[in-house]
Amino acid sequence: MEDCIFCKIIKGDIPSKTIYEDDIVKVIMDANPNADGHMLIIPKKHIEDFTEMDDETIKHIHNIAKKMKELIYNKLDNVEGLVLVNNYGKFQVVKHYHLHILPNGFNSSKNIPIDDMYNKYMN
Repeated sequence: MEDCIFCKIIKGDIPSKTIYEDDIVKVIMDANPNADGHMLIIPKKHIEDFTEMDDETIKHIHNIAKKMKELIYNKLDNVEGLVLVNNYGKFQVVKHYHLHILPNGFNSSKNIPIDDMYNKYMN
């Protein structure tokens, strides 16, 4: 979709802090995090919401979420849990499906700058 911010990120028109990428998804740091380490799993194909998604893509996204869980637990200190969130309808600000992964839940610590958090994940 031409005006979709996530499609522009997928194409490389807008820079992102990419944590993981394959043929189906891209995982990036959330530019406006609700928690330290907040990331998004975004399918490369423009899919507005989960009701339009095929089962294989949903399965793949959740398998990548498991990999990201391992990354989070290996790279970050004091992680007590994760919140996985998919907004739908009026709560979905960007109309391109994306799965939020929030270490330690909503509005936990937001003390680490995104660049530093990205470096923790990538080193």
